[in-house]
Amino acid sequence: MTQESFHDPTVSCEATPPHPFRRNSVMEEASLDSELDLTGQGSGRLQEIESDGLDDQNSEQIESDELFSQNGGQIESDGLDDQNGFTDGQKQFVAPAVGMEFESYDDAYNYYNCYAREVGFRVRVKNSWFKRNSREKYGAVLCCSSQGFKRIKDVNRLRKETRTGCPAMMRMRMVDSKRWRVLEVTLEHNHLLGAKAYQSIKKTGAGNKKKLDSNCDAEVRTIKLYRALVIDAGANRNANFSARRCKTSSDCHEKLNLRKGDTQAMYNYFCRMQLTNPNFFYLMDLNDEGQLSNVFWVDARSRAAYAYFIDVIYFDNSYLSNKYEIPLVAFVGTNHHGQSVLLGCGLLAGETQASYVWVFKAWLTCSLGRFPQTIITERCKILESAISEVFPRSSHRVALSHIMRKVPEKLGGLRNYDAIRKALIKTIYEALKPFDFEASWRFMIQRFGVGDHQWLLSLYDDRAKWAPVYLKDTFFAGMATARSNETLTAFFDKYLHKQTPLKEFLDKYELALQKKYKEEAVADTESRNSNTELKTRCSFELQLSKVYTREIFKRFQLEVEEMYSCFSTTQLHVDGQMVIFLVKERVLGEGNRREIRDYEVLYNRGAAEVRCICSCFNFYGYLCRHALCVLNFNGVEEIPSKYILSRWKRDYKRLRASDLESSSTESTEHVQWFSQLYRSALQVVEEGVISLDHYKVALNAFEESLTRVHHIEEKLNKNSL
Repeated sequence: MTQESFHDPTVSCEATPPHPFRRNSVMEEASLDSELDLTGQGSGRLQEIESDGLDDQNSEQIESDELFSQNGGQIESDGLDDQNGFTDGQKQFVAPAVGMEFESYDDAYNYYNCYAREVGFRVRVKNSWFKRNSREKYGAVLCCSSQGFKRIKDVNRLRKETRTGCPAMMRMRMVDSKRWRVLEVTLEHNHLLGAKAYQSIKKTGAGNKKKLDSNCDAEVRTIKLYRALVIDAGANRNANFSARRCKTSSDCHEKLNLRKGDTQAMYNYFCRMQLTNPNFFYLMDLNDEGQLSNVFWVDARSRAAYAYFIDVIYFDNSYLSNKYEIPLVAFVGTNHHGQSVLLGCGLLAGETQASYVWVFKAWLTCSLGRFPQTIITERCKILESAISEVFPRSSHRVALSHIMRKVPEKLGGLRNYDAIRKALIKTIYEALKPFDFEASWRFMIQRFGVGDHQWLLSLYDDRAKWAPVYLKDTFFAGMATARSNETLTAFFDKYLHKQTPLKEFLDKYELALQKKYKEEAVADTESRNSNTELKTRCSFELQLSKVYTREIFKRFQLEVEEMYSCFSTTQLHVDGQMVIFLVKERVLGEGNRREIRDYEVLYNRGAAEVRCICSCFNFYGYLCRHALCVLNFNGVEEIPSKYILSRWKRDYKRLRASDLESSSTESTEHVQWFSQLYRSALQVVEEGVISLDHYKVALNAFEESLTRVHHIEEKLNKNSL
């Protein structure tokens, strides 16, 4: 029996270095012309085909310049509800930007076509690039139909001149991950924009024209929009982030219910964050009509925390389920001080399995396929199905505090509500064995005659996911709420109320994160620099006072102090090296009366393993008073190392970073170097903002480091001459 297996992550993944985000210029290495040899490596020579340079009747033309509207086929765009200030036909559409990625060329084309229809212009394909041997398309330029001018030989033709040399265009190419990435964008037009009914039709390989159809009965073309500048070819192998396909008409039209201007405000915020926050990551999910359905984002510091604190995740969808103005969901972990740490946010179109699956896959993409050990959520069958699909290796558990908050709502109308509530609390929090829980539950049901109460019946059926007595083999890192006075609070609890608009929340979002980061930095400083007061002469207390962070040590210190309430430790059963001890403890019961409770503790003398029936170690990450009494009874003076979790140590981030660095391979050494340097620098930044003195020291250290790095570069250049 090894307790370490309950908490220690087995998968270790590094973040990929981010590419800089440039709104108004082509990204580095973005020129299609300059990358012909690179893209075609191992595939033979490449061929560039200029569509505009071909004769109109040329059967070899790859993309059609012909533009026409469907007969009476204007596609109606569903607007947001009237209550949000929109009329039918008005919708918020995300404009193209450098760095967007799509699953396929068709998805990219359909997206730009939807955008063009919304803005009021028509699209044609200006250029296409193909590999000569395989004829696989690897690059293209989509432009406004008014781009360029009529060729000299066509001037005298009767067709009306529609070209004005319009500069609007979108250049893209297929990257190593087989996605299509937008490399250059020009949004400005030099002509009046027309009706939104314009449609573009492109030829298929066989020469058949495909019309863009908004009817869900037709072939579904899900537009998959990415803002994942940090994902490379290997970043998503385990995530399997495939495009979601609509199954019903309602699914196809699923969209975020936002106020006018919210989508643009959110997009502007994301663009600003990527300029100022290089490792910022976000994804947007568009439905078939180009409307925003779901959004996911995570800032640089939260991404850095993935390397340390994703063993246990709390997925908070309370804002969504309680019908807040903002349909917010949040991924929350706990750091080495026991503080909440944000690991990602999302806005979802609804409480559907498709939306939950999308945001889970988005998070998994960002975490590079690293699965959490435990996921805690509210009690919801839809969530349960989505988690089993995306996180099959993770333990899904229901937050007990969510269930207890619903007790007044679900049981408040019963005649003996107060007595039922007391019996329920006693059953849940005091049962140490499944047999005790089930016997107490049956007694409660029979005594109060609530055997046919549907909520209690369903709660009992799901007991293995929420009742502490059934969860003793699950590691919770302090997020178990296994005691009656514990609860999981929402990360943005003080910053968000039911009517908070999105624009206001985006400002409060940054304030909330800054406050949390400062709290962590202050706790780091206090843990390193302050001496913890010892309250006993126990060697266990002295041992962990030198190792754990200040807050976690205080929690453990309480267990050491409460050893004195355990007045008897006796052997119950001996089987070779395995011994079962009975520890008696005086506790405060109902009405502040003293009660004596018995706790069984299993001890393996040979392996130095100890496990208490209260399962404090798995619930909170440190040994309980009962286990400590057994160790003390057997003459053990130091807690075995397997019960001193690294995630609670003062220097955990440095230790964890070193472990990740040592596990790197030569093939990805530059990625590993970047990740290690980024995390190390981020620690300096976090503590450098505590005070002016901290800031000066941190800035000076960075400047000195940069000078020394430049000195190495100069030496290498001299040696190469």
